[in-house]
Amino acid sequence: MGEATAKEQSYGSAAFRKEFVVQDIQAGVITATMAIPLSIGIALMSDYPIQVGLATVAFASFIGFIFAWFRPGNFIGAPGIAAGLAPILAMGVATFGIQNMAFIIFMTATFQAVIWKFNWQRYLLQAVPTYLVEGLLAGIGLKIALKFLPFLWTLPIGLSATETFWTPDRITVIILSVIGAVVFLSLFKKYKDTKPAIPYFVLIFLGIVVSQFFEVKMLKVEDVSFELGLPIPDFNTTYMWVYAIFFALMLAVVDVIEQVMSNAAIEKIDPLERPCDSNNSLLSIWVSNMGASFFGGMTNLDGLAKSSTNRLAGAYTKLSVLVIGLMITFFVFNSQYLDYLPYFALAIIMIFVGIKMVLGLLHVAQFGPYALLLGSLCAILVFKVGIFEGLIVTLLLNAIISYVIFSKVENKPTGTIVRHYFDRFKNDDTNVN
Repeated sequence: MGEATAKEQSYGSAAFRKEFVVQDIQAGVITATMAIPLSIGIALMSDYPIQVGLATVAFASFIGFIFAWFRPGNFIGAPGIAAGLAPILAMGVATFGIQNMAFIIFMTATFQAVIWKFNWQRYLLQAVPTYLVEGLLAGIGLKIALKFLPFLWTLPIGLSATETFWTPDRITVIILSVIGAVVFLSLFKKYKDTKPAIPYFVLIFLGIVVSQFFEVKMLKVEDVSFELGLPIPDFNTTYMWVYAIFFALMLAVVDVIEQVMSNAAIEKIDPLERPCDSNNSLLSIWVSNMGASFFGGMTNLDGLAKSSTNRLAGAYTKLSVLVIGLMITFFVFNSQYLDYLPYFALAIIMIFVGIKMVLGLLHVAQFGPYALLLGSLCAILVFKVGIFEGLIVTLLLNAIISYVIFSKVENKPTGTIVRHYFDRFKNDDTNVN
C-alpha cells in the first residue's frame, strides 16, 4: 500500500483527477463507441454469445477502475476481450463445449494468479521470445481476416437462397463493402494519430444509413440469460482433464504476454509519461477473469488498440474506463440497438484488425533474419496446423537451433548451455514494467 501511495504522490491518482474529468468522460464515450463493434466481432470469432463478450468488457472495466485506486497497472489502458485470443477461445469452445469454458477461464485466472503472486510475468518474454509471440499473433490475425472475409458479400437468408452467386443483390453488397472499406481506410490513414475513433464512427453510421435503403445482412444479437454459478466442468475422461489444464495454461501465458507487450506500448504513449506496472495489471486481469468465470465470461486484457484510442481521445486516468464500462453495460441490457449494425461494416473492422496483426511480423525484422524467419514459420504453423501446436513446434525448434549453435559452433558443453539459459532469469531487474 505504501508503494501505491508513493506512486499517487508522484503521478497523481490513476483512477481520478478532477482537472481531467471532462477529458476522461469524453475519451470514455469515444473509446466505447470503437470498442463495441470490435468486441462484437471478437465474440463472434470466439464462438461466444455477443452479450457475454460485452458483459466481460464491462465487468473488466469496472474491476480495472476499482484497482486503479490502490494498485494501478497503467493509467490509460482500456480493458477488453483480446482479438489475439479469439481463435484460441473458439478452439476451446469446439473442444470442451461452451458449458465447460467457465472452468477453462477459471483455471486460466488461477494460473495468472500464481504468475502474479510470484511476479513471474517478468520471465515470460525471456522464455517465449517476442518474435514468436508476433508470429503467433500474425497466424491468428490471418485466421480472423479469413473468417470475416465472406461477410463482405453475405446476403440475408431470403436473398441468398439461390445457386447463382453474382446476383444484383450480391453485387450491391460487394459494392457497399468496397466503398465502406475505402472510406474506413482513408479516414484511418488521416486520423490514426489524432482521432482514431472517427473511422469507426463513420463506418458504423454509413452502414446504418445504407441498410435503410438496401437489403444487407444485419447483426442479430440473441438474448442471453445471465446466471451466476460455480465453474464446475463436466469431463468424462482423464485425457480431457489433462488437456483442459494445459489449454488453460497456454491461454493464461498468451494473455499475460500480450498484456506485458501492451503495457510496454501504453507506457510510451502515456500523456504524462507515467510508468506501467505489469504485475499490477496482471492482478486486475486475473481478478476480472476469475469473476467472469462465474457468469460464463471470456478472458480480458488492456489491449493496445483500445488503449491507443483512449489516449488519443484525451484520457488521463481510469475514469475513462469507468465510462466505457457504463456505456457497454447499457448495450448488454439493451442489445436490440445492436441489430442496426450491418455485417459488412463489422467485417471491415475485423478484417482490418486481422491484417494489422499479420503486419506485426514487420516489427520482427528489427531482431534480424533469424527472428523474422522463425516468426514467419510460427505464423504459418499456427494458421495451418493449430495455435497450440504451432507455438510448441517453433519453441522446440528455437531451443534445438540454440543448442546446436552453442554446442557445435561455439563448442560449449551442455551443462554450460543450460546454466547460461537459466542465468538469464536470475536478475530480477530485467522485468518489463
